[in-house]
Amino acid sequence: MPELERSCGAVQLMSAVMLPLLLLLSISGCSCMDVLVTNNINALNGSTIKISCTFTSCYKMDAAQFSMNWTYQESSNHTEERFMTYHVKKKMVPVRSDRFGDRVMFAGNLDKNDLSITLSDVQLEDVGIYNCYVKNPPDRIQGHGIIQLNVVTELPPPRDSTIAVAIGASVGGALALLILSMVVVKCLRRHRKQELISEEKMEEEGKLEADGVTEEEAK
Repeated sequence: MPELERSCGAVQLMSAVMLPLLLLLSISGCSCMDVLVTNNINALNGSTIKISCTFTSCYKMDAAQFSMNWTYQESSNHTEERFMTYHVKKKMVPVRSDRFGDRVMFAGNLDKNDLSITLSDVQLEDVGIYNCYVKNPPDRIQGHGIIQLNVVTELPPPRDSTIAVAIGASVGGALALLILSMVVVKCLRRHRKQELISEEKMEEEGKLEADGVTEEEAK
């Protein structure tokens, strides 16, 4: 009987600990949605660009529950305009838009969680914020990526590394020459010092010999 009571007590204690934990896990679920985008993109007027958006989730994509939307807004104070969405049967499809027309195309791969798009014939009016919204139940978090698109009339010229290399080589050569000169000067000074010491030693030895001769003559 005492052993049975101890066993029952252990079961009750385990239940008291595990039940709240299981309840907490069932409520919280998995929340690891993450959307990856390039926050700022510069596009040349009239060019075709790719606006990338990929995501990670705790769960494999379920076509029946998955949802995704691309939206555009001129600034954070303007209303968002949806221009592409996910359809269960048609997958990623453009939404009719007076702004973009047929210039937006899906360029991603749903099997690889890639929701990227391409925007052709970029116009100055395309400047603004592009939002990538993703939801993949049972993941409870809706992912959101924000891209600021800037349109320029010309791209900055590439940096000419030749000048930088030439300047670096000149500076490096000058430093090497300076260090070599300092080493040579130091060696010459050391050599001159050793010569002076030798001369002083020879003079001292000569003086001692002369003093010895004088003493012998005096005797």
